[in-house]
Amino acid sequence: MIDIKLIEECKGGNLSNFGKIVNAASPFAYSVAFRMLGDDEESKDVVQESMVTVWQKLEMIKSPAAFKTWLYRIVINKCYDVLRLRKRNIEDSQDEKTWSRLSDTVSNRPSSELENKEMAMIISALTTRLSPKQKAVFVLSDLEEMTSDEISGITGMSKLAIKANLYYARKSISEMIEKYL
Repeated sequence: MIDIKLIEECKGGNLSNFGKIVNAASPFAYSVAFRMLGDDEESKDVVQESMVTVWQKLEMIKSPAAFKTWLYRIVINKCYDVLRLRKRNIEDSQDEKTWSRLSDTVSNRPSSELENKEMAMIISALTTRLSPKQKAVFVLSDLEEMTSDEISGITGMSKLAIKANLYYARKSISEMIEKYL
């Protein structure tokens, strides 16, 4: 994905090559952030903050393979920060009206036609009651289709913890779907 030569040149202070890294890495960073947060603006902010962190700590990168895992870890940690802040500021609660709108959206439109805003609403509603760790494991496993080894490298969790968090996340989401849809 990211060439080691490009990383080495950036370590030397080449800002134009860092732009190439940002252009290559931003789409998958945004994808994870959006799926974790369900909000376009917050996701863009997380990606921007993540890229600043990458620039500040670029000397830590040893290989291109390590870069992707390292970036995912930065993005996930920044998402955790946003989720903690949200929880402190306001407790999300889903009412019947929200679930009714979700049900209408899902039943009236095929998933391929859902816009980002509607997809964000669905992901947010289904993952609201998940802990940040459960949400991260669910997003990385089921939405980003990563392996347990990759998730472990990003989150620092053991494979057993990943399996348990994924089980409870899927169970919780399944229960909400059954209850409201």
